[in-house]
Amino acid sequence: MIDHLAIDVSDLEKSGRFYDQALKPLGYRRVTEEPRELGGRRYLGWADASETDLYVNEAVSTQPRLHLAFRAATREAVDAFYARAIAAGGEDNGAPGPRPHYHEHYYGAFVLDPDGHNVEAVCHDPPPAP
Repeated sequence: MIDHLAIDVSDLEKSGRFYDQALKPLGYRRVTEEPRELGGRRYLGWADASETDLYVNEAVSTQPRLHLAFRAATREAVDAFYARAIAAGGEDNGAPGPRPHYHEHYYGAFVLDPDGHNVEAVCHDPPPAP
């Protein structure tokens, strides 16, 4: 299991607002209320219930751009992630929907964050029975 991930972003406040909104439907909460500093760089962090953390560090944006995929408990959470991420300034990179080319029940959405990183929410469960 992954303990934490860290990426560099060009605008800490802008990225902070984006990740606050985008990650909320996926069960993440900000664990650094105000930017902290480590080694001369400011950072923010988020964690989920299993304490898998994401940190964004203020610097020149990570290159090449990354693909970060977050597991969603439901398809509704994927939809909410997408709506909130777009409202927070993210750029559409694939609206919520089935992706059967990955596997039968794959349901995901993709949004580019303020630095162009491809952020995904994915649910692997089958759709609810009618």
